[in-house]
Amino acid sequence: GLADPAGLAADLAATRLSPAAPAPARTVEVPVRYDGPDLAEVAAHWGVSVPEVARIHAGAEFRVAFCGFAPGFGYLTGLPGRYDTPRRATPRTAVPAGSVALAGPYTGVYPRTSPGGWQLIGTTDVVLWDPAREPAALLVPGTRVRFVPADDPPPGIPAAGAGTASAVGPA
Repeated sequence: GLADPAGLAADLAATRLSPAAPAPARTVEVPVRYDGPDLAEVAAHWGVSVPEVARIHAGAEFRVAFCGFAPGFGYLTGLPGRYDTPRRATPRTAVPAGSVALAGPYTGVYPRTSPGGWQLIGTTDVVLWDPAREPAALLVPGTRVRFVPADDPPPGIPAAGAGTASAVGPA
């Protein structure tokens, strides 16, 4: 056992740790084709046209709030609350890797094919999780993200099939 629990407790209470300096947030641009199967449903929910959904989404600056669900999956915040989007009533058994999706206040990009209930508004070829890359995850908490309507990824961000490792698991 511990010889002096009260002494240890007093030492711990007296210890002051300096907060770690936050790392500067970087910005990642993700090219997206606004071609998702749920785009019209999202437009109806938002009360706007399909092109307006793309304009609103691409015009927002997102930040990765936290990561989870699958390696490389970031939960991005940045859309005004009026654009919160409900999950699908029936989840899909297979959402393709690279699907850009909305659920509640979040935007996310599926890093690999997996089940999911988010509303799919677009697709990207950007590789979000690559174990051969350092760091393996393109998105980490604090990263700023901009979605850019485009066909080609911006310089420095490899696309799937561009000689880099693809997402973990089946594509």
